Amino acid sequence: MDAVRQQSLDLRVHDRVALDEIELYSEMLSAVASADQPLTLAEIDMVLGVNHVTGRRESTPPE
Repeated sequence: MDAVRQQSLDLRVHDRVALDEIELYSEMLSAVASADQPLTLAEIDMVLGVNHVTGRRESTPPE
């Protein structure tokens, strides 16, 4: 029975939190790479989509 389960097991694991973290990291790396100087805290917050009122990330990034 275990062999049947292993054959039908989908080995692709989707971890939404990890994927979101990777996306944030790539956005930050892109912003740093295109900046002429170190980013300010306000610029970092903007890249990460942090809402200053709640301290939480907005569901859609600002345009």
